[in-house]
Amino acid sequence: MKILVALAFIMIIASLASALFFLMRDKGKSPRTMRALAMRVGLSVTLFLLILLANQLGWIAPTGIR
Repeated sequence: MKILVALAFIMIIASLASALFFLMRDKGKSPRTMRALAMRVGLSVTLFLLILLANQLGWIAPTGIR
């Protein structure tokens, strides 16, 4: 589960970096920036739902603040 979450974070950061690249290169005139940002939001929501599901199924356990 840790590897899956780490890969998801890497994909989210890569999507954000590609949106920045497209914004700088195209000056906001093409839809590629919005597509990359929409993908980032989709990946973030998917990761959040996956973490909630993993918690409900017992794959991960909350540890609290120590």
